[in-house]
Formats: sequence, structure tokens, C-alpha cells
Amino acid sequence: MVRWLILSALGVAGVVHAQGSQDSATQATPAAPKLTTAPRLESGLRMDTRLRMRNIPEDDISAFTEADDIQGDPTSELTMTGNAQVRRHDGVIKGDRIHYEHATGDVDIQGNARLMRDGTLITGPSARMNINTYSGEIEQPNFWVGSTGATARAEHADLFSKSQMRLTTVTYSGCPCDKPSWYIKADTVDLDFDENEGVARNGVLYFKDVPILASPYLTFPVRKERKSGFLMPTYGSSSKSGLDISIPYYFNLAPNYDLTLTPRYLGKRGMQLGGEARYLGQSYHGFLQGTYLPNDRQADMDRYMYRWAHWQLLGNGFYADWDIAGVSDDNYYRDMSTLGLNQASTTYVTKRGRVGWSSSYWQTYAQVLKYRTLQDPDAPLAPPYDMEPELVLKGARYNWLGGFDTEWDTQAVRFRRALFEGQRLGPEGDRLTTYPTIAYPIVRPGWYITPKVGAHYTQYQTDWYRSDWNNLGGLDQYHRSASRTVPIFSVDAGMTFERDTTLFGKASTQTLEPRLYYLRVPYRKQDNLPVYDTSLADFSYEQAFQENIYTGWDRISNANQLTMALNTRWLDANTGFERLSLGVAQRLYFEDQRVTLPGETPRENVRSDFLVGASAALTDTLSTDLAAQYDPYDNRWSRGLVSARWSPQRLTTLALAYRYQRDPLPDQIYSPRGQNQVSLGVQWPFTNRWYGVGRVDYSMRRDESQGESPRITQAIAGLEYKGDCCWTGRVVYQRYAVAANDTNTAIFFQLELTGLGSLGTDPMKLLNRSIPGYQSVTPPTPAGTTFEGYE
Repeated sequence: MVRWLILSALGVAGVVHAQGSQDSATQATPAAPKLTTAPRLESGLRMDTRLRMRNIPEDDISAFTEADDIQGDPTSELTMTGNAQVRRHDGVIKGDRIHYEHATGDVDIQGNARLMRDGTLITGPSARMNINTYSGEIEQPNFWVGSTGATARAEHADLFSKSQMRLTTVTYSGCPCDKPSWYIKADTVDLDFDENEGVARNGVLYFKDVPILASPYLTFPVRKERKSGFLMPTYGSSSKSGLDISIPYYFNLAPNYDLTLTPRYLGKRGMQLGGEARYLGQSYHGFLQGTYLPNDRQADMDRYMYRWAHWQLLGNGFYADWDIAGVSDDNYYRDMSTLGLNQASTTYVTKRGRVGWSSSYWQTYAQVLKYRTLQDPDAPLAPPYDMEPELVLKGARYNWLGGFDTEWDTQAVRFRRALFEGQRLGPEGDRLTTYPTIAYPIVRPGWYITPKVGAHYTQYQTDWYRSDWNNLGGLDQYHRSASRTVPIFSVDAGMTFERDTTLFGKASTQTLEPRLYYLRVPYRKQDNLPVYDTSLADFSYEQAFQENIYTGWDRISNANQLTMALNTRWLDANTGFERLSLGVAQRLYFEDQRVTLPGETPRENVRSDFLVGASAALTDTLSTDLAAQYDPYDNRWSRGLVSARWSPQRLTTLALAYRYQRDPLPDQIYSPRGQNQVSLGVQWPFTNRWYGVGRVDYSMRRDESQGESPRITQAIAGLEYKGDCCWTGRVVYQRYAVAANDTNTAIFFQLELTGLGSLGTDPMKLLNRSIPGYQSVTPPTPAGTTFEGYE
């Protein structure tokens, strides 16, 4: 075996040793530069500061040659025979016989030609090329692209540069299998690795040797990066829109912005054009979306949707952002909901703009927020208040002056409301709130106590409308100007105990965590104050430790109460994994409720409902959760959630949940509506290739006044087939409610071709959202490594 190192005058400096077998000559080029004298290290090596990576002209890159036999002059021409190769730092050429011209860089390879560069391997019986420019030709080449696993076979290949080549009579596949499940046959294929583009002319896409798509011009990516071109079409059918076909085109305009245009055909409605633009800068980012459907055949009107969201840093702590959306009509999302995505539940679209500033201790912003309510005729909603504008100032300083935590929240809002059924629903006006607080947390190992005191001040300037408030006792008590000042005091304390124990025979650590929260808020008469953004909060474990039973500050309930809670947890002694958790909480009232919302019945009980929670990982594959609210006075459950999930192996999960919430009393107009629903989600393998997926939500509510009766509110059923290599097929059926008395039914298909894309509508977002623990049957693509470019 003979090895030569051919160095140019500008090559890498260093000591050169040519090693060979006992019967081979050993030479080094006379052009090798001399080393500068340098200190000798303990290892016997010498340092040279010039030994480093640098940009070297193509003609001056050093080449290393190796073969069983080498004949010729290394400074001019060499003929290498037997296991011959020419190696540079940017590529390798191998063959049975290689004739190499050093002056021009021309290489003639005969027998088992093999070219490797940037992770791309090309093989063939023979090849001619220039090692400096990487131009040349190869007969009957086979390609393997390391970055994607793509392969190609052709009758002939012309190499134009390091990144550009043309293949003639070619079969290409992005499927790294011995027998690809899909491939593209074309007369010619142009590959440009710098532009990340492959262009197939007169191409036909085959799946399982069956042609499924033909085009005189097909483009595809040759690397993992994005590229311009048509994306895979989506198609399906729904009861609202009929046949639904979309053919998106992606514009990779720049590394930091792009555009997707999506023509969409709806069989019952007509042709829609949609688009999405995304952009990203050093100090900003955002996106624009929109659709337009002229003359909807069913609605007899033009339909459109738009949204523009933008975030901007202005410097010196200033920022701005906005999110502006709109639709042509109230039924847009109910009629035009994308297959597999239940956008029909959209109730509001907003227009919001904000300018703000923040620092270490302060932040402030001014914004305008306007709502458009998408009304359902069978279940009309009162529109929320617009904020025109809202001014906010917040300050916070923690661990200040020896351990004090201080906060100050101030808000000024002008509330306006859109007309509802031709009437103005009052009141409207301005509200100023300010709430400074100071706390002193005392935290020690195993316990803590945090006293906190604050004063909440509110000022109103209100316009009242008689038609809306006469039934609440007339307008005599309501004044244009009103204010309220309420002091708020609380103490939060807790402890944590631990002990070593066992659970299910395994060593564990059990904790015992009692907590007490005392709240004192004196009574202030508030019946004459308007209600803008306040409602009765759900009673929950988190809310039991809040300062107000209402969301919002239009009502601040009087309080003299103590919340008691006790939690215990079992943690695995070795890993810290939580195996079991139990908790219970209750609130004790020392005075009756006197502050209420209009129409609300005040509480008179001295004890709240019990809050109970539990979660358990019974085994490594079975987990359960329970949350309940029990009324000790009426001896009944007010709310409950029971769920269990079993995942015995990958791609296998069974999730069952029951949700219950008692219907509110007739006069509790601010309470959430009742719920009585069972949900089942499943992903189950029938064989090692066939998988079933499904979800059913069944409402057992019966409300004669609302026209409600037990029904299925959502049903999903699907089949997934994992192909032998590089493909997956899916068919999914979905039926869901789009209004109180209306449903939509959709069915869609998807053929996923690994390395190319997906034909059909992608149901993955639907399945991930609807089925707890769902996993894709397509294995994730492994991340690339730094060794892809080497043999």
C-alpha cells in the first residue's frame, strides 16, 4: 500500500511523513513549507501557530492519495491502481483505477467509482470529474443523500459544481429503504443543494408501484430546510361545505419571512383563496392570515376572515403589539371550519392594540380592546364590554428593606358595549382601581407564614340606562359618580412534615402538608356600583386561597373566614416520583355574605363545600385523578371529575373521564352552567400495523328550558395503518356540535410519505388534542449528527 500527501504552497503547514509497505517508495513533495522553530512539548510534538483552519483557494487545497500501486510524479500526474482514492478535507474519491492530474485537478475513475462530499455519496462503474470544481459526469450513478436518507438511480449524471447536478432517466425516493414504498420517475432531475431544490421534469409519483400523481414539473426539497413549491394537497368532505380540497403553495422568500397561499375548493360554496405570511426580525415578529370566498353559493354573500398579530420591541424597555381579527359574519367559523379543527366553537373575535414599557420594578401599558360576538341564534350571548382604552401601571419590589414584598396595581378603563338586539345594555362608564399591598414572608425549613395587608380603592363615572336596571329596584340609588375603599388583610401559613415509609412494598417518603389561610375584608355597600367584567368565580382549590370570590373588582365580597387544607404525598425514595397524592380543603365563614352581584342569592352557610382531590400512579402504566366538591348541607356532590388512563405500551392508551357540575339555582344567574358528561378516548393496536383511534363525548344533561337532551357532542373514529417502510395511511371521521342545535360531519384521509410529505388533511392536531396520551405511529425522524459527512 502506497500513500502520498500532495501539498500546495498555501496548504496546511506541518511535518510530512510518507509511509508505505516494505516494497514501496517513500517521497514527500519538495514544495512542502518549512516549519518555524517552536518550543518542544513533553510529548515530543512541536507547536506552530499557523496550524489552524483557514479559507484556502480551491486550487491550493492539499490532496492525499492512496492505492496498492502508484505510478507517476505527484507534482504532475499519477496513476493509482487497486483500492485507489484521492482524499481532501472536503471530499473523497475512490475507484479501482484513478488517473489524477495534479495541475488541472482532472480525475478519471474506472471501476467502482465512489464519490463522497458533504454527506452525499455517489457510486457508479466509472466517472470523470475535476476535483477542484467538482464538475464532470458519471455513468449509471446511484445516489445517497446523507442529510435526508434520500436515494436516486439514473442512467447518467452531469455534475456542474459542488452543489448542482443533472440526472437523466432517474428514479428518486426520499425513503431510505432497500425497496422504497414511494418513488418519483422522471426524464430528468436537477438537484441544487445550495438552493435546496430538486426539479423533476415529466415526473410521476409512484406509491407501491402504482402511479398516483403526474406532472410535467415537480419540485421537492433535497435537504431538511424549507423550500418554495407546492405543498401536499389536502382533501376531505363535510356536511357543511361538501367536498373540500386545498392546494397550498409555499414561498420561502427569505430565512426570516415566508408566505403560503392556499386555493381551497368547497363543493357547496365555491372557490376560496387563503394565505398566511410569517416574518421575524431582530426586534419584531408576527404573522398575517386571511381568506376570501366571493359569492358563497349557500349564504349568497362574500365571506372572509383576517388576522394580523405583531410584536415589536422599541428599545429602552418600550414595546408594542397588536392582534387584529375580523370575519364577514357570525356564522363564518361554523360554516368554514377547517377539517379536523373545531373552530366552530369560536365565540369572539377581538381587535387589540397595546403600547407599553417595563423595567426591573415597574411596567405600564395602554391598550384598546374591542370584541365582536359571533351570535348563535339558538343561544344568544350578551356581548362583553370593550375597553376604550385601558391604562395599567404595575410595580413590584421583593425582599425589600429586610424582607418585605410590595406590589402596586393600578388600572383605568373606559368601558363601552356594542348594541345587543337593537338595545344598549348598561351601564357604561369609566373605572379607576388602585391596589397597593405589602407582605412580609417568613420562610424557615419546614414552615412558612406570610402576613399581607393592602387597600383597594375604586372610582366610577357611570352612565346608567333605565330599561336595563328598572327590574333591580329603579335608578334612584344609582349615581354617576361613586367610589369604594376596602382594606384587605390576610395571613397564609403552612408546614411540611416528612417520614420514611413504604407504598405498595416500595420505599417511599410521605409528606404531610397542613395549610391555613385567614382572610379579613370589612363590608362595604356596593349595590350602587356597576358590573363591567366581574362574575362569580368557580369554587376550587386555587380559588379557596384567593382574596375575592369574584373574578374582577366590581364586587369585593366581605370576608371573615379561614380556609383549612391538608395534603399528603407519597414520593418514591429513589427517584422522587409522586406515586400518590391526597388533599382536602374547606372554608369556615365567621360572618354572612352581604355583598352580591345583581340577582345573586347571598350565602348564609358557615361552612363551604368540601374540596377533595386525589391522584395516583397505581402502576407504571395506570394513573387516576379525582377532584370533587361536596356540599355537606344538602348531602350531595356539587362538582366532580374522575379520570383514569391506562398506557400498557407504546401506541396504546385508554382514557376515561366523567365530569359533573350541578345546575345552578334559578336565581344564580352568574353561576356556570351545569355539566354531566362522559368522555372516552382510545388508541389501540389491532395488529402490528393496524391501529384504531377514537373519542366520544356524551352529554347526559337534560334541560327542558334550553331544549337540551342527552346527545353525543363530539365523536371521532379513525384507522391508522403503519406501512412496511416510509408510509402511513389514516382515515378519520368526526362529528361535532357547531351550535346549540346544529352539527357538522366530516371525513378526511391522509397518506403520509416519509421524506416527501402528506397527501390529504392532517388529523394529527385533532388526535393529539382529543386523545390523552396519543402517539404517532410514524417514528420521529432522528436528529442529524456531525458524522453524516464522513464515511
